[in-house]
Amino acid sequence: MNGVSLQQTQVSRSGVATVLLHLDWILFFATVPLISAGLITVNSFVSESVLFEKQLVWFGLALLVFFAFSTVDFRLLRRTGVIMTLFLLSVFLLLVLFVLGSTVNGARSWFDFGFFAFQPSDPAKLVTILFLAKYFSKRHVEIAHIRHILVSGGYVAVLSLLIFLEPDFGSAVIIGLLWFGMVLVSGISKKHLLAVLFIAMFVGAGLWFSVLEDYQKARISTFIHPLTDIQGAGYSVYQSTIAVGSGELLGKGVGYGTQSRLQFLPEYETDFIFAAFAEEWGFVGVLLLFACFGVLVWRILANAMRGATNFEMFYGIGLAVLFMSHFIIHVGMNIGLLPVTGITMPFLSYGGSHLLTEYAGLGILMGMRRYRRATHREALKNEFVGV
Repeated sequence: MNGVSLQQTQVSRSGVATVLLHLDWILFFATVPLISAGLITVNSFVSESVLFEKQLVWFGLALLVFFAFSTVDFRLLRRTGVIMTLFLLSVFLLLVLFVLGSTVNGARSWFDFGFFAFQPSDPAKLVTILFLAKYFSKRHVEIAHIRHILVSGGYVAVLSLLIFLEPDFGSAVIIGLLWFGMVLVSGISKKHLLAVLFIAMFVGAGLWFSVLEDYQKARISTFIHPLTDIQGAGYSVYQSTIAVGSGELLGKGVGYGTQSRLQFLPEYETDFIFAAFAEEWGFVGVLLLFACFGVLVWRILANAMRGATNFEMFYGIGLAVLFMSHFIIHVGMNIGLLPVTGITMPFLSYGGSHLLTEYAGLGILMGMRRYRRATHREALKNEFVGV
């Protein structure tokens, strides 16, 4: 019995060692400074921050998800039935949200369980990437046909519309950008790209005149004319630009950001955490932040390019699009270059749903990394027969 137990222990240790060996540690450690920057910024304005403690808990759970997903064989995600189940589950959760969801800041976007809240739109972004990766990997040879652009867009539009109606305009935009980015790399022709852009302009005009609420129009108008309503719709952007500019070269120091400390800057833990960070750490700190994100995206794309099949490659590219979309929009709205849409900064902003989703996405990528070479030829043969 002792011999069997010892053998099992050795096998278990061998399995753990294999998982750790196949992890992209450069990618993982690129996220650590980002998490640290977010925690420091959230905790720097009060002596005892409940949000800081909660975010530490979420970070611990996110790490467990990351390492657990790194051990999974995600070749099962190539099956159409699995992907459709995930898609329909996302649609179901978004529909239930309209009945059982909690309203926060005017949007019914959360399931509130008391001790924690869950936002279904975050995992829906991962499901969108997986769905499009499956769709385009099976049809990339004939992707030039416009019907595949329209069909894939139709599926994604269902998720985007349900999220938009919450209303959560920012997440709906991210879903749309995921589709657009993955369509671009799938091999769409230029004429079809122009057709998509014209359709987007037509839909945008329809949304402006028929769907968008007055406060959403005010945000866009403020983006075009940022100083016309400083006390109203333009207040947040005005204060965030002051915070970013006042950081200058080296920043004011941790805990000395006056715009956030004196509560001029709203939502500094979430929507405007970049402005709060820039005020304290200055231009040098922002450069280091950008460098960490650059390394993260580089490693995601490097792993994607070495995927076992087109499915893994498309997934990695979609994941990179997700992080870049969040990063660019969040920074853009904090410095007044884009409308305020409530987009979080990956790893920095407070919140459990997006943090779990981000590390789950990276964990899936690490799980795919484990079999990127061993099954390459076999997987390519089976990819187009729906295995």
